[in-house]
Amino acid sequence: MYFMLLSSYVSSAVSSTLYSSSCRLQGRFHLNGMHKAGDVVLGGLFKVHFFSVFSDMSFTSEPQETICQGFDVLGFRHAQTMAFAVNEINRNSNLLPNVTLGYSLYDNCVKLGIGFRAALSLVSGQGEEFILEESCVGAPPVLGIVGDSYSQPTIAISTVLGLYRVPMVSYFATCSCLSDRQKFPSFFRTIPSDAFQVRAMIQILKRFGWTWAGLLVSDDDYGLHAARSFQSDLAQSGGGCLAYLEVLPWGNDPTELSRIVDIMKKSTARVVIVFAHESHMIYLMEEVVKQNVTGRQWIASEAWTAGAVLQTPDLMPYLGGTLGIAIRRGEIPGLKDFLLRTRPDLHHNNSYGNNMINQFWEHTFQCRFAPPPAGWVESGRAICTGDEDLENVETELLDVSNLRPEYNIYKAVYALAYALDDMLQCVPERGPFSGRSCASLQRLEPWQPPRSVCSESCPPGTRKARRKGQPECCFDCIPCSDGKISNMTDSTECTACPEDFWSSPQRDHCAPKKTEFLSYHEPLGICLTTTSLLGTFICAVVLGIFIHHRSTPMVRANNSELSFLLLISLKLCFLCSLLFIGRPRLWTCQLRHAAFGISFVLCVSCILVKTMVVLAVFKASKPGGGASLKWFGAMQQRGTVLGLASIQAAICTTWLVSSSPAPHKNTQYHNDKIVYECVVGSTIGFAVLLGYIGLLAILSFLLAFLARNLPDNFNEAKLITFSMLIFCAVWVAFVPAYVNSPGKYADAVEVFAILASSFGLLVALFGPKCYIILLRPERNTKKAIMGRGTTK
Repeated sequence: MYFMLLSSYVSSAVSSTLYSSSCRLQGRFHLNGMHKAGDVVLGGLFKVHFFSVFSDMSFTSEPQETICQGFDVLGFRHAQTMAFAVNEINRNSNLLPNVTLGYSLYDNCVKLGIGFRAALSLVSGQGEEFILEESCVGAPPVLGIVGDSYSQPTIAISTVLGLYRVPMVSYFATCSCLSDRQKFPSFFRTIPSDAFQVRAMIQILKRFGWTWAGLLVSDDDYGLHAARSFQSDLAQSGGGCLAYLEVLPWGNDPTELSRIVDIMKKSTARVVIVFAHESHMIYLMEEVVKQNVTGRQWIASEAWTAGAVLQTPDLMPYLGGTLGIAIRRGEIPGLKDFLLRTRPDLHHNNSYGNNMINQFWEHTFQCRFAPPPAGWVESGRAICTGDEDLENVETELLDVSNLRPEYNIYKAVYALAYALDDMLQCVPERGPFSGRSCASLQRLEPWQPPRSVCSESCPPGTRKARRKGQPECCFDCIPCSDGKISNMTDSTECTACPEDFWSSPQRDHCAPKKTEFLSYHEPLGICLTTTSLLGTFICAVVLGIFIHHRSTPMVRANNSELSFLLLISLKLCFLCSLLFIGRPRLWTCQLRHAAFGISFVLCVSCILVKTMVVLAVFKASKPGGGASLKWFGAMQQRGTVLGLASIQAAICTTWLVSSSPAPHKNTQYHNDKIVYECVVGSTIGFAVLLGYIGLLAILSFLLAFLARNLPDNFNEAKLITFSMLIFCAVWVAFVPAYVNSPGKYADAVEVFAILASSFGLLVALFGPKCYIILLRPERNTKKAIMGRGTTK
């Protein structure tokens, strides 16, 4: 099925070019390459040089020549492996009979711009103009491309080639992002994605019990996607934590590298995982050696595991014992003999143009075929004859004992060949297309994407469910349930997210759960905060009015000192409600109930003492009752209020010491949310605190109720009765509402109760007095107050 799927893209690629009558190139590039003609041409992109001397990447109509330097023998061996595979297929009479494969291989110089130029040249052809009829003029476009070697250029190139359904089969690009069939519909690869590599590394960590590690990644799609996948999978596995995550800079940046190595040196993590390329590791290890950072267990990604440049005696004290994920090794019979037959092209001996074999020859034998271009600094080299013997020189080209990327290249070429062969084996009138027609090499259409599947692949976020009584190829795609994900195509099961994570809407990754608490930034929190500050402001205004009119009969007759203390206590009640808003922290959880309990006890104590004073004054007005006033002097009033408040302070202290309230992450209310709340610690402590306030409030209410029928000049008892009735009603209604309110709404209910009872006391006790003081000053006289009882 894999080859049938690939062949649909092969046919689309050919059709997009062969069906046009003529094409004209808008520009040409002089690229470093290696070519062989054939009925069908395969393209290839390989890293044969390390860098380019030209930085101009513009696309103009003038031919542009790209000169690359720093010859890479292993990269050349990769290109030669593809050439070998094409030659081997051409000799195989059972695969693509009567069809000769050719190749057009280009050097990308490890530069995105050059690789992109090469890819465009492969799919558009190299002739100035070519007519695609039976007699073609110019080089034909390629059927598919083997490459690129790195993830970042592969992503860029596949994005464009996917628009035209040109198949691209990579042998080394491992970024898991390339598995997205929607974004990269014509991309394939013969190497596993990083998703498998990440899992293998996490298994290594768990196997050795390493739960504390650092992660270094390259600054490209390969490294950044690997970091994202590693963090997600590590969180799901619960196998450990990352001490640090740093992004390695491109090129040699001594300042940044010094900072990163310094972090490694100071960290207690002894395991360092690196997803990066050889070039990144070379610069990093220079700084590691400079700072002498030893005693680290390195875990290598496939990009630098087998890098010979890092396997030197100088680096062994630092990299010795490194564990790495390596590409699968394979055997390619006959490859060494093919490589030994490598010979330069003496007819096109300008190695600085586009002949990779000649460049290899010059690099290996330290000679030159032609004078270098202007500006190229080079001297002291002999002239190459072409008769030099490869067997008498030491070169990595002939070392075929450890073929890893080469084996993937070999498989990639065969994958394209089998896909083409499968398409050409179609029997007329038995084909899969309209009218049972078959595709032909001369006339291919895009709609000839052939497929033969019982069920389409299940995308990430779903799992496969077998259909009863049908073969295993027939299945349904069931969406993962809440809290579970699948991040691979055709997953057989969904995995549960960790406790603090929840499945994304697409069910393809775990995302941190949203946190919920009564915030200052939400409408409810803003309303409660505004109301609290408003109450505090009104208390301050009333206090200012009473202080300003403290010598008037109305203020003096209502026990001014207790009135001032009551207003200050009410102010604290309004302010303590702010402790219930915002992210719960240890100090706010501990302080909120203590402040609330003490503030309200001060209020109720002041009211209780005021009520007792009213009764004592009334009793003193009768014959023989003057002795009762000696128990309610100013000192006794203060002492009673402070004594009652001290009992509440003792209750709070005992509660905080024995079982203190603390912030808690509650996941019981909502599966997809974390509710931050303050647990009371001791339910008994909370009940005693509320019970003590209730006891004082009931006592005040009863005493005020008994004094409600006293003469009018002592009728503050009526106001106290009404205020305590409001207070008790609010807190009686609070208890069931608080118990049945989940999460942040429990805090909102408590804040509402605090504000409602505080406003009830403020309005009931001080509203009528402020009305007389401010609006009816004629009633604020001793005569008016003392004459109330005789006016009716």
